[in-house]
Amino acid sequence: MSDQEQPQQRVINIDQAEFMDWGKGEDYQAKMARLSFLIGAQKLGFNMTRLEPGKSAFPYHLHHNNEELFIILEGTGTARMPDGEHALRRGDLLLCPPGPDGAHKITNDGEEDLVYLAVSTSLSPEVVEYPDSNKCLAFAGTFPDNVAFRGVFKQDTMVDYWDGEATD
Repeated sequence: MSDQEQPQQRVINIDQAEFMDWGKGEDYQAKMARLSFLIGAQKLGFNMTRLEPGKSAFPYHLHHNNEELFIILEGTGTARMPDGEHALRRGDLLLCPPGPDGAHKITNDGEEDLVYLAVSTSLSPEVVEYPDSNKCLAFAGTFPDNVAFRGVFKQDTMVDYWDGEATD
């Protein structure tokens, strides 16, 4: 099935999930299953993520437009949030609202895999900020399949609005 086709199936079981490798380097390694695409969601994004011990899927970040909910299905972990570290275990719900108060990073601190369902709104455009590395990701469209624009920028390299324009 191509990325442009929408599946007709409206009921699936998570055991139908096909996991893909995601990440880079030693710390950021995950297996992710894109469930929202599989079932044909249009206004919600959701995936199942599996982290081996000691791993994270994403760096510490915050979304300016979208809200996320994480449902812990298996294992234990830690959520780094603006107010500190929070222990996670099976059955926990972690809400990350848009904006600085919703910054987060989930890490598996246990000895077995940490598995969670990540559910979010799919509002576009979106800006994602990474406070530790001073960068931001901006995109418009449906990520990652139908992106009309995508850019990752270091925040200290921003230019003036009129930079490069003929203003004389």
